[in-house]
Amino acid sequence: MNWRKYISHLLGSMILLFGICAWARAAEDPIQPEQAYRLRLYHTHTNERIDVIYRVGDNYISSAIDRLDQFLRDHRTGDVIQLDRRVFDLLHDLTAAVGRPETEIDIICGYRTPWSNEFLRRTSQGVASHSLHMQGEAIDIRMPGVSTSKLRDVALTLHRGGVGFYPGSRFVHVDVGRVRRW
Repeated sequence: MNWRKYISHLLGSMILLFGICAWARAAEDPIQPEQAYRLRLYHTHTNERIDVIYRVGDNYISSAIDRLDQFLRDHRTGDVIQLDRRVFDLLHDLTAAVGRPETEIDIICGYRTPWSNEFLRRTSQGVASHSLHMQGEAIDIRMPGVSTSKLRDVALTLHRGGVGFYPGSRFVHVDVGRVRRW
């Protein structure tokens, strides 16, 4: 065998060996795609639905956030504000924590204008005068197939904010304010 053929075979073998080693290393430690955060919501007052990926990894998708803000508008006045993104993460994490990460969440109330909040205070019980709904930091929900008591219990274990339990109206209030319960 001549010298050039020997070097050529040696280099080819080294390249093949390097490729096999790189493939084996990749199989042991594959690059993981970033997690997609999805919400499926149904608004009980507007009969609207939304199914949206609002975040990938640590990056929020602004067009999806805008759609969620619009969806969770004050259903009495139509006013829209930018909700606290932690509310979306809380909803996402709640579905995972109850073991139903792909479930649709029923929305009872998202954002409330001061006018809507005062209207509710006059016509029903248990509405706070300085409700976090008015700051876009609270949401009232239920999950079909999950009892409101279980939803409340799971929300409490997350320690992410306030949790209110309304068994008579069959919903749970969650917010991203200070940790408390009622």
